[in-house]
Amino acid sequence: MAVLNPYLSFRDSAREAMEFYQSVLGGELTVSTFGEFGQADTPIADLIMHSQLETAAGFTLMGSDTPPGMEYAEGASISISLSGNEVELLRGYFAGLSAGGVIVTPLEVQMWGDEFGMFTDKFGINWLVNIASAPSA
Repeated sequence: MAVLNPYLSFRDSAREAMEFYQSVLGGELTVSTFGEFGQADTPIADLIMHSQLETAAGFTLMGSDTPPGMEYAEGASISISLSGNEVELLRGYFAGLSAGGVIVTPLEVQMWGDEFGMFTDKFGINWLVNIASAPSA
């Protein structure tokens, strides 16, 4: 079995971001710092080398801080898509994750019949939410 999941890069805010995502999505968050892996006496010791959020809904979200000297472009190369037919659950994710961010497209019925919205969260990550419409009878 192969699994595809997003890996997010942050500039010094991975812990705050991943804890925020956990507060909205739930699940188990594991965090490893640079200090735990041989860089204990450096300025990046407390930054996140790797984190992983596993949720009861089956989502896996990974993230880390980008160390100084490595290129970083906030939100430029990734969007995360949440989709399905669980209306209230997905509306809740949209509301929670967009808090403090910028809504690009309000969550509303689109021309293809699904409820869809886009936003950039308060950490600069782009999200898309698509709620499948009920099949025609």
